[in-house]
Amino acid sequence: MFKKLEPLKGRIAGCLNCGYTEGKASMKTKIIAGFGTAQIKKDGEIIYNEPPDLEWKNAKTLQTFENIARKDPDHDWRFELILPLREAEYQRQGDNNWVLVRVGQGFA
Repeated sequence: MFKKLEPLKGRIAGCLNCGYTEGKASMKTKIIAGFGTAQIKKDGEIIYNEPPDLEWKNAKTLQTFENIARKDPDHDWRFELILPLREAEYQRQGDNNWVLVRVGQGFA
């Protein structure tokens, strides 16, 4: 069994123009960063990394990976978004419950 991390409250992360980082990710969240990286991890191993030429309309949603995780729930599932001015990492903590566990400054 994996360790559930303490959920963080939603907040402005990065610069004020980056917007609000939700405390819980919606199942409709698209796994896409554009300029940056969006990935899904299982026990620290990347199982999905958005393709570099991915278009918004073709991006998978978090629901896609929630469906996979439901079949194999006893693992540490994460959604990580790394952008120029902010980072957000969500951990799956039950059905349809991906909570914010880490924020960062981004890579720029």
